[in-house]
Amino acid sequence: MDYSVQSCLKPIEYNDVLQVAQAQLPWEALVNSHVLITGAGGFIGSLLVRALLLRNDLFNANISVTALVRNGEKAKRLFGGLLSRGDLRLCVQDVTEPIRADKADYVIHAASQASNIQFENDPVGTICANLTGTANVLDFAKESQSKAVLIISSLKVYGTLYTGKPSISEENMGYLDITSYKNCYAMGKRASETLAASYFREYGLNVKIARPSYIYGAAGMDDDRVWAQFLANAVRGEDIRLKSDGRVRRSFCYVTDTAEALLTILLKGEANTPYNIADTDSNVRIRDFAQTVADVFPEKKLRRFFVDPADAPEPEELITPLTPTPEVLDGTRLRALGWAAKVSLREGITRSCAILCERKNG
Repeated sequence: MDYSVQSCLKPIEYNDVLQVAQAQLPWEALVNSHVLITGAGGFIGSLLVRALLLRNDLFNANISVTALVRNGEKAKRLFGGLLSRGDLRLCVQDVTEPIRADKADYVIHAASQASNIQFENDPVGTICANLTGTANVLDFAKESQSKAVLIISSLKVYGTLYTGKPSISEENMGYLDITSYKNCYAMGKRASETLAASYFREYGLNVKIARPSYIYGAAGMDDDRVWAQFLANAVRGEDIRLKSDGRVRRSFCYVTDTAEALLTILLKGEANTPYNIADTDSNVRIRDFAQTVADVFPEKKLRRFFVDPADAPEPEELITPLTPTPEVLDGTRLRALGWAAKVSLREGITRSCAILCERKNG
């Protein structure tokens, strides 16, 4: 049987994986290595797993991958025939338990709940994946004498800022209400970075820190994140509904560009130094993201409309010391490592919907 990555994926999704696997990176560092990826059943983790396996297919890299997942049955459906390969192993456990995998040369910690529904209904599980989970990952990396461990943090660590500037740099830090369960994710990510800094200081662990912006792509038709709902609307041929005026401006980055950025930070980044991940050309308002989705598919005649007609008029956009700094990340530090986004917002939306259609049609 052919269990190559190409044979196990639909064409458009395979092309996404191929982009990551062919990125201009110092891949030689990973040759003959063992990589552990937590959260491997998730949106970004599964792409990283497939990209490393594709390096083996294309370049005989001999990278051994352990995919740590919480739901073994879901992972079997996700990875399918790839699990018959000798270079991929599943480790089924919760990351809040001590890691039971074989020693790894590199560790990528991508395990984290990232949905507002999960924040609302399971705040304890959300914060523990970042507190206890990160501690377990760092202990594992220390005991493995890993060459590097990447902690995937979030733009949410910045909290609410009033800088009077149009973007957020890595040195900024704003307010978070530590008494609110709604900040279970943001505070958990902050704590995970402090844990990483502590392991770097006390044990000399080569810890890398990534702060992604809003990662978008073919996450799933039932994903509750607002951009994912817009994509699902397009696939179903539904008009795109906004429940607010959509004035909020955010940094978006397509999933393949984010994966390349994560590997860039792992292999080229400075230890204990956070790196923002953002595509400057995809810093858009929510209402603009929705309109772009509609515009990408003119044949579907999709309409962007506001549930409350009062939200429809173009809102005034002010950047002053009295207005919160938008969730727009300054990616200067990452670009200095040689990374650059390749996928425009229109192309990313097109790819995402095409992949969702591929999956829907079997």
